[in-house]
Amino acid sequence: MYLVTLLGNTAIVAVSILDVRLHTPMYFFLGNLSVLDICYTSTFVPLMLVHLLSAQKTISFIGCALQMYLTLALGSTECLLLAVMAYDRYVAICQPLRYPEIMNGQTCVWMAVLSWGTGFANSLLQSLLTWSLPFCGHNIINHFFCEILAVLKLACGDISLNALMLVVATAVLTLAPLLLICLSYIVILATILRVPSAAGRRKAFSTCSAHITVVVVFYGTISFMYFKPKAKDPDLDKIIALFYGVVTPSLNPIIYSLRNAEVKAAALALLWGGLLSRKMAHPLCCSSPLSCTAG
Repeated sequence: MYLVTLLGNTAIVAVSILDVRLHTPMYFFLGNLSVLDICYTSTFVPLMLVHLLSAQKTISFIGCALQMYLTLALGSTECLLLAVMAYDRYVAICQPLRYPEIMNGQTCVWMAVLSWGTGFANSLLQSLLTWSLPFCGHNIINHFFCEILAVLKLACGDISLNALMLVVATAVLTLAPLLLICLSYIVILATILRVPSAAGRRKAFSTCSAHITVVVVFYGTISFMYFKPKAKDPDLDKIIALFYGVVTPSLNPIIYSLRNAEVKAAALALLWGGLLSRKMAHPLCCSSPLSCTAG
């Protein structure tokens, strides 16, 4: 799963950069999402794999703090990026004539910077509040990695402020983006249904289908993890977190490559171009160097 995440998302980033036809806001944000998925899984999966194969499963205090900070920051950023991508689809379908003006290069960069900055700022606040607590009990984290809820269970002080700030952050950075995504797609659906031609409706749906699938998988998992009733079996929390942190990032490149014709066409074009360039570099085959003629 980790290799699929690395290779798939790296391929999407490479295709988005190398193919000039994909230098659009939609693929700019998709590239950001792929970079985010690579970083997110890399913050804990390699160490987790080492722990699964070793008898001693330890992590330093600084390593645990950094791991918790990065996973929380990148998870928050993904919620905001998915909302930005939904807004991009809304402008493209509902206001196509103004799309180049609204979603210009500077605006896209600022929206991406704001998403990343907000996610990391929220994680910094949550981390400072968490590590200011007294940890006077055992130091065994009942999880695959230093997830904030698992770390808070080790604190022996009052965590009511931490719980309140987590609820506020969840409402602002998870529920608010989800609401914006739902509103965007309600308007998009109403606009698509007014398109007179069936071909036009299919084309509009195809540009949104991959993003909708990713949103459903992402929010379905994260909602089950953070909004479900308290589980009697703590292993269930770990399994859900593992699905959210490992399986979901590996599915994103598969979803976008299978459901997006432009990505598949760009990948095939780059692959075919690479094969042609290799053939042009060696146009002739011969048994003797003396009988070869430069191409």
